[in-house]
Amino acid sequence: MGKMKSADKKTTQKTTFKVNQEIVYPLQGVGKVLRIEERPFKEEMLLYYIIYLEVSDMTVMVPVDKAEELGIRAIVSKPESEKALKLISEDYEPVSTDWKLRYQMNLDLLKSGSVMDIATVVRTLYHRSKIKELPILERKLFDNALKLLVDEVSFSINKSKEDVEALVFSRLESR
Repeated sequence: MGKMKSADKKTTQKTTFKVNQEIVYPLQGVGKVLRIEERPFKEEMLLYYIIYLEVSDMTVMVPVDKAEELGIRAIVSKPESEKALKLISEDYEPVSTDWKLRYQMNLDLLKSGSVMDIATVVRTLYHRSKIKELPILERKLFDNALKLLVDEVSFSINKSKEDVEALVFSRLESR
């Protein structure tokens, strides 16, 4: 008989996330796994997470075996969120006055996607903006970091985004 096509083979990929689980997609924000489904890709069947990103009202397909590489992770626990909120009210190291260097350092932190790194970017740029107005690109980076932090923490501690944003600013201004 004919050979079995490789697209007929079942995938054996392990999934980290479950359907309906809220996750964080670095630089994109909080998303929800709507489905996990097999789709053909080239000569094989691959397993994909179908993720809805509320913040951009967009649905994305991410191969299960690329999710970790892309930095997709579960929403942090309440204690982790509280650590991030504590971090933004702590002392910080002064940063470079060269905004291009600062921008790249902060962008790299945001790409890493950890809640502590996002909180660090928010704290750094907030305090820098008190010294001197941020250039437009850096202002956008701050706004993005703030949104990412507020989104994740609001899911984690089960409070509204408005309440979490007010909490973030009260912590930032407590210094």
